[in-house]
Formats: sequence, C-alpha cells, structure tokens
Amino acid sequence: MMNKNDLIPAAELHLGRLIKAELEQQGRTAVWLANQVNCTPENIYKVFTAQWITLPLLFKISKALERDFFRELSERLAI
Repeated sequence: MMNKNDLIPAAELHLGRLIKAELEQQGRTAVWLANQVNCTPENIYKVFTAQWITLPLLFKISKALERDFFRELSERLAI
C-alpha cells in the first residue's frame, strides 16, 4: 500500500513513460505491443511521449502488459 509521500501531482504524472518503462522491464518491444493492441508501432512510440492516453487504449495496454495502470494511477494520483 502506498503512503501519502508516494502520491504524485496530476501535472507530474506521465502515463507514456510508465508504459514504456513497463514494456522495457518485460523485455518487450513497441512492435510486440502494437500487435497486441492492434495499432502501428508508430502509434506506440507516440504513446511513450504522451502524458495521457485514451481509456480504451489504456485498457488494451493494461491487458497486454498484465498490469493494472488504472489502479496504479488512482492510487498514485494526488488531486
């Protein structure tokens, strides 16, 4: 469980970086993820630079990487 010191202001949260870090930790490529979520590798590279992405795409990425980004974001977000 996270404590108050682990919270991140919304302006500092960067979803694309979290996704890229998870993909690299798993030893997977942008091409692999693109195939999993049915888009182009170019779109995945755009995700890496995006602070926020659409909920349907986040859902697909969460399933592909087997990581609940929704829960993590809600736990870490300081409003």
